[in-house]
Amino acid sequence: QTTSSALKGAIQLGITHTVGSLSTKPERDVLMQDFYVVESIFFPSEGSNLTPAHHYNDFRFKTYAPVAFRYFRELFGIRPDDYLYSLCNEPLIELSNSGASGSLFYVSSDDEFIIKTVQHKEAEFLQKLLPGYYMNLNQNPRTLLPKFYGLYCVQAGGKNIRIVVMNNLLPRSVKMHLKYDLKGSTYKRRASQKEREKVFPTYKDLDFMQDIPDGLFLDSDMYNALCKTLQRDCLVLQSFKIMDYSLLVAIHNIDLAQREHAMADGTSQADTRRPAAQKALYSTAMESIQGEARRGGTIETDDQMGGIPARNAKGERLLLYIGIIDVLQSYRFVKKLEHSWKALVHDGDTVSVHRPSFYAERFQRFMCNTAFKKIPLKPSPSKKSRSGTAVPRRS
Repeated sequence: QTTSSALKGAIQLGITHTVGSLSTKPERDVLMQDFYVVESIFFPSEGSNLTPAHHYNDFRFKTYAPVAFRYFRELFGIRPDDYLYSLCNEPLIELSNSGASGSLFYVSSDDEFIIKTVQHKEAEFLQKLLPGYYMNLNQNPRTLLPKFYGLYCVQAGGKNIRIVVMNNLLPRSVKMHLKYDLKGSTYKRRASQKEREKVFPTYKDLDFMQDIPDGLFLDSDMYNALCKTLQRDCLVLQSFKIMDYSLLVAIHNIDLAQREHAMADGTSQADTRRPAAQKALYSTAMESIQGEARRGGTIETDDQMGGIPARNAKGERLLLYIGIIDVLQSYRFVKKLEHSWKALVHDGDTVSVHRPSFYAERFQRFMCNTAFKKIPLKPSPSKKSRSGTAVPRRS
C-alpha cells in the first residue's frame, strides 16, 4: 500500500516536471531521433534546484521520446495544461481489477486517462513502434488503437516501474451492464469461474455468442464506419506483426438503466438523467471511428457520453464503448512456440495465438459478421408480408 501511494506521488511529480520543462521548448517537427530520446531526472527527497522536496524515497524519473509524445497529445487535441491538470491535480485512483497481465491500473480523477504499468519488453516494444505509430496517426487520426500519451519509468529502490498513459475507454460515470474481451477465437474463450464472480466481469467470445447470439445492431453508416476503422487498424497491427490483441466492448443499456432508475426511485420515473459527469473531452468511442457516421448523421446524439448508439435483438437502445487493447504483445518466438504446440494438440485455426495476417482476418470477420450487424432497413409495405423477419427497430 505504501509503495502504491509513493508510486502515484512519484508519477505525478515526474509528469509535472517533464511536461512543464517541455512547454518551455519551442514547438517543432518531430525528427527520427526524437523517438529514441530518454530524459532522466533525479528527485531527491530533500529537493534540488530543479525538483521540489517530497515525502517519498529518492527516485529517478525517465521520460521516453518526450517530443514525439507531445506531438501525439497535440494530435489527439490534448493541451499540456489539461494533461497536467487531469493527471496531477487530484490523487490518482487505483483500479482494483488488474488485467490478466498483472499490471497495475490507475485512472485520473476526471476519468480521462488510464495509467498502466507495463513490463520491460512491452515498453521496449512500444518504443520500437513509435515511428510507425507516428506515420499511421498522421494518415489516420481516427483509430480504435490505444492512444498512447506518454511512456515513463520510475526508478526507486533498485526497481524500474514502467508506465504508459493511455486513453480511458470506459467512463466511470456511465454504468456498463456488460463487458466483453473479444478476439474472434473460440478456443478456451469463455470467462473463468473466478472472473464470473467479480462485480463487473469481463466475458469472452463464447460468452458473447451465447448471450448475444444475434449480435449488436448498428445504423448502417455507423456499421460501415466501424468496420472500416477496424480494417485499417488491423492492417497497421499486422504490419507491425502484432497479434493476440482484443476488442474491448462495454455495453450500456439505456432502456435497462431507465428501468433501474425507476426501480430505485420508485416515484420519480420521469427523471432518467445520469448525474452530470464530466463529458469525455477527448477520445471517445464515437470519435474513434471513421466515416460519415461521426457527426450526427442519422443518429440522435443528445447525450451519448461518447458511446456508439446500437440496439440489441430486443430493440433496446444501447451505447457501446469500444477499443482495441493489448497491442504490445508482439508475435515473438514464445508466441510462435505456443501456437505450434497448441496446434498439435488442437485444431490450430481456433487457437487465439496465430500468424498476424490470419489473426487480423479472423478478428475482422468475427467483429463485422458475428459481433456487429447492420440494422436491417425497414421493408417497404409491399414487401412486408414476405419478410416477416426484420429485427424490430424502435425509433
